[in-house]
Amino acid sequence: MRVAAVIPSRYQSSRFPGKPLARIAGRSMIERVYRRAAAAGCFADVIVATDDERIRVEVAGFGGNAEMTDRTIESGTERVWAVVEKKDFDAVVNIQGDEPLIAEELLGDVCRALGTDAIVSAARRNDSYEDFRSPHVVKVVCDRQDRALFFSRAPIPFAAEGSFNGFLQHIGIYGYTKEMLRLFVTSGSVELEMKENLEQLRFLFLGRPIRIVRTDFVSHGVDVPQDIARIEELLRS
Repeated sequence: MRVAAVIPSRYQSSRFPGKPLARIAGRSMIERVYRRAAAAGCFADVIVATDDERIRVEVAGFGGNAEMTDRTIESGTERVWAVVEKKDFDAVVNIQGDEPLIAEELLGDVCRALGTDAIVSAARRNDSYEDFRSPHVVKVVCDRQDRALFFSRAPIPFAAEGSFNGFLQHIGIYGYTKEMLRLFVTSGSVELEMKENLEQLRFLFLGRPIRIVRTDFVSHGVDVPQDIARIEELLRS
């Protein structure tokens, strides 16, 4: 199976314009994500899907592969499709461009799971009740075969603080066969995903199972400029 890694990378960001080009210990963030994807060793190609010439030039500068996509594309998933639609790949892993510490082991696990499952994502155990209550932390509940039953920003399954014993926190990495990616972009948004603002719910609404890979990886995304210092400290440690 030929699996591509695609990293959607937009220049504009309401909280951090130019984020992909931000320097982290001497390298741009997009370079750090790209090199981690390449080091996973399981992808036929690694491609940055961007809407800005400055990002394309940066990627070319460190020897990477970047392709320009239309600026009117709204979602990262649709930007991934714009890159792979006419290419000879069987599947693709959509990697967030603001995860400079993404674990190579997790990328490999998601890639390998595509050998048996058409849609794959990931989750880790989280024991923080504060995170459980936060709408900014996405939860997932699974069946006995680690297929997602539902994703929500609400605390699921419900637990009072006194009986709380942890939850599965969703990690925003996705693998899909090309057929499933085509289904996603041609189906259009559904009410369920719009209410939760979680696009993966489109697959569940369409009756398509999502396999959840369990991991110990703790996500350290970059949302605002102040996050750079935190990432650099993690790199030093």
